[in-house]
Amino acid sequence: LTLLEKRATITRKIPPPRLVVEVVSPGDESEDNYKRDYLEKRDQYAAIAIPEYWIVDPDRAWIMVGTLIAGQYQFETFTGNQTLVSPTFPELKLTATQVLDA
Repeated sequence: LTLLEKRATITRKIPPPRLVVEVVSPGDESEDNYKRDYLEKRDQYAAIAIPEYWIVDPDRAWIMVGTLIAGQYQFETFTGNQTLVSPTFPELKLTATQVLDA
């Protein structure tokens, strides 16, 4: 494995986190980083049963909150002053703007 592949791997030896927050790299749908951030990582996280997965996209100014249901993420998108509440940590309540400005 290359250094990048090793860094990006969550192994089964470690219990999976309950929440992953992924800040996507700049780029559009035709670029590799878009496919990696929006598709490949989603599939990897679902395969190891991470119950909650956030995609933070500063370029598009949105937060997608995914909840793992029957092995697939169901996403809800938040923008601006919409309040997102973590399904895993319900005491965590933030607006999309607060997350994007952090």
